[in-house]
Amino acid sequence: MSAELTIEVVKIACLNVKDTKGVLLHSDLGSQYTSHTFESCLTGKGLIHSFNRKGNPNDNACIESLHSVLEKEEIYLHTYQDFKEARRAIFEYIESWHNRKGIHSAINYMTPQQKEDMELGKAAYSIKTTAFPFNFRKM
Repeated sequence: MSAELTIEVVKIACLNVKDTKGVLLHSDLGSQYTSHTFESCLTGKGLIHSFNRKGNPNDNACIESLHSVLEKEEIYLHTYQDFKEARRAIFEYIESWHNRKGIHSAINYMTPQQKEDMELGKAAYSIKTTAFPFNFRKM
């Protein structure tokens, strides 16, 4: 896999995210993820790059779990005619099923969409309650 392909994937992933500043992207230490061009892409989008420690694959357990499920529930069950068809099917699986309907033990058996909505709700409430910390009353 090339750095260019990983950069393209990051760009696609960021299409539906209004503000990517501070979003964590976790990867292994593959050369495509440690390249200067990939790091520049992440920095330009305000993403924080997180690595697993060398020789410690447990740091990457969540993504490894996704890969395992993706292979069992999508990739091994289909024969794709070309890369474009495989890419579309995998995108559809992740966006339509995994992120919207699939529950995850790492986030208290919620879907990623439910977790994101909950966190955005907390952030909005926090901004609302801290923007005007005083109770103004008519005198």
